[in-house]
Amino acid sequence: MRADAVVFTGVRQVRFMEVEVPDPGPEDVVVDLVYSWISNGTESSFLYGERVTGEQAPRPGDALPFPQVAGYQKVGIVRSVGESVKDVEPGDWVFASISKVNGMKFDSGGHINPSVTHRSQVWKLPERVEPLAYSGAVLTQVGYNCGFRPDVTAGDQAIVIGDGMVGQWAAQSLSHRGAEVTVLGRHDARLSLLPSPIRSFNTRKEPLSRWLDGRRDIAVVVDTVGDMNAFREIQPAMKWNSHFVSAGFLGTEGTIDIQQLRAQEMTLHCPSGWTKQRMDETIAGIHEGWLQTLPLITHKFSAAEAENAWMLIMEKSEPFLGVILEWRNKP
Repeated sequence: MRADAVVFTGVRQVRFMEVEVPDPGPEDVVVDLVYSWISNGTESSFLYGERVTGEQAPRPGDALPFPQVAGYQKVGIVRSVGESVKDVEPGDWVFASISKVNGMKFDSGGHINPSVTHRSQVWKLPERVEPLAYSGAVLTQVGYNCGFRPDVTAGDQAIVIGDGMVGQWAAQSLSHRGAEVTVLGRHDARLSLLPSPIRSFNTRKEPLSRWLDGRRDIAVVVDTVGDMNAFREIQPAMKWNSHFVSAGFLGTEGTIDIQQLRAQEMTLHCPSGWTKQRMDETIAGIHEGWLQTLPLITHKFSAAEAENAWMLIMEKSEPFLGVILEWRNKP
């Protein structure tokens, strides 16, 4: 069975091309894609040769994982289902994460159409919703996971490091739980997308030390970009029994002195990946409206123009955040 896909063929090399996918089995769902959402950070680090797996940076002698079908999140319409699949049917709008592919370094990927996907990686969307809002649900779930890991009491001071999509959704989740949230970022265009009452501080314009001056009340820090230097600067301002959530990819720089955390009886959280329960709760949060996704979309490209989408991301030629591939616009 043949499918169209966005393939990373080498470092900084992107192609829209046909690939081979397995014939669907009794527990598979075949989805005709409408939208897929690029994960700027994770996908970029694979494209730049900075990862060999989801959590592993290359070590001497490691072969880089090319070619690979990029991504892990999309929405579309069910074309067919296997005989063991009972809870979705042809015509349903669904979210799908990783789908099956042959002949690549990994046997699964995201930006691929049609998508042959195991039932465990498919979620039926609520009725009468905008499907585009759910097309980045795995990444939204990462932000949700960051925001729900630490203990939070109403009024707690929470800091999110990073103004990207995970940072945005982590901040939304913490705010939903009653925390007073400040996002530390470097891009005014992204920081302007934060909903009220979330606050922002641009560390490109002013030193973080100015914002931290005299503070000793921070209950939660969520690092979404892998910036240990920022955490170390913030740590003295964190109170006893506080929480550090580390969700950014740190490569080989992710070292931390546990003894220093113990002095503040600080809890370290290391969220990764996704689970059915968290995906269910994330989709519910999007549906209820407190997880906002559509305002973060800044660019849309035809899937056939995926190379142009990645040129934008790699060259940073203009401000961007959520980048969508549209699959119905194939020439």
